[in-house]
Amino acid sequence: MAELQISGDLIASENDKLAAAQKSDFEALGAHLARRNIDIEAITTKVADFFVAVPSWGVGTGGTRFARFPGQGEPRGIFDKLDDCAVINQLSRATPNVSLHIPWDKADPKQLKAHAEALGLGFDAMNSNTFSDAPDQVHSYKYGSLSHVDAATRKQAIAHNIECIEIGNAIGSKALTVWIGDGSNFPGQSHFARSFERYLDAMAEVYKALPDDWRIFSEHKMFEPAFYSTVVQDWGTNYLIAQTLGPKAFCLVDLGHHAPNTNIEMIVSRLIQFKKLGGFHFNDSKYGDDDLDAGSIDPYRLFLVFNELVDAEERSVENFHPAHMIDQSHNVTDPIESLISSANEIRRAYAQALLVDRAALGGYQDGNDALMASDTLKRAYRTDVEPVLAEARRRAGGAIDPIAAYRASGYRQRVGKIRPASTGGSGGII
Repeated sequence: MAELQISGDLIASENDKLAAAQKSDFEALGAHLARRNIDIEAITTKVADFFVAVPSWGVGTGGTRFARFPGQGEPRGIFDKLDDCAVINQLSRATPNVSLHIPWDKADPKQLKAHAEALGLGFDAMNSNTFSDAPDQVHSYKYGSLSHVDAATRKQAIAHNIECIEIGNAIGSKALTVWIGDGSNFPGQSHFARSFERYLDAMAEVYKALPDDWRIFSEHKMFEPAFYSTVVQDWGTNYLIAQTLGPKAFCLVDLGHHAPNTNIEMIVSRLIQFKKLGGFHFNDSKYGDDDLDAGSIDPYRLFLVFNELVDAEERSVENFHPAHMIDQSHNVTDPIESLISSANEIRRAYAQALLVDRAALGGYQDGNDALMASDTLKRAYRTDVEPVLAEARRRAGGAIDPIAAYRASGYRQRVGKIRPASTGGSGGII
């Protein structure tokens, strides 16, 4: 039995207030979908079985490049973070796994595993950090890590990634995500080809250390922190990396790591087609890598991404099992609330994509009927699937309205009394 961070009686009480309305809404939606030959029970079952991992770093308050303003009850370390992640899963029933970031979350693997299991949590992909300097490291990553001109610095970055694999293997993870900030700020600062060759050689060493049942995800990013060139700057380069490294290497798509108006759903389709889609870091953006809550800016784009995922799922694409993870920074909201909301929005996009009439869509595509093809997608997107999401949560023991239940629980105020207040004024995103 998992340790409950919030009273089950409180969740039941909050659900009782909404039960009649939820039943009515679910039945009404079921009748509506039945007229479209869609079984609401089948959709609800699929939604209930869809999970997304939460990031350990996401439960702390983020910030801007200029300042960070800590919130009440900031987690003091990884064990507090896991407690907060358990609240998200208890209420949403959508986030049973946590993605760790090393060295931020470094601790005894046995203690990590025991604490997570007591909370009913598991672990998703490990995340290495060679984009900032740890207090005890010898060589700085100011001018790069896995692509650094200095062999000793590259060796240090390789060793760190291998350590992440070892920690992950001990706690039950099955993947390593590698994002580097390597690049240049001035024309001529680095040799494009040689820096990429050094990166590939270094990643090959990390790849060799993967257990047989592991995958490695390389993550591309258009810019930041290097503003002239980035070593792994787009999906094409990412694909080349995955192809070069081997069958356990895949591409990770972060929705914020693209230029405005980029057709991300087409990138997803291409990577599916060539069997190199590893997974996602879900978030949203307006101008660049803003790390905003998933679905907060462009929910239709999120739906279009899931339209491609459901299409692949229904076509039974070989070896198709992408990892779904959230990657966000919360500087003006309660991080727990934002992550609950994001998990719900991700499930919403999935549920809407399940409603697409694919036979009709295929016919309109083959008939070059652009308007009706577009309308077929919009019909699914415009459907209010909230009753399905709420029912999936309720049946799994979660909250019909998870944010309302969270606020009613007083969890933030409670942990605020036992976790020392953090001081403000520091700079940096995290």
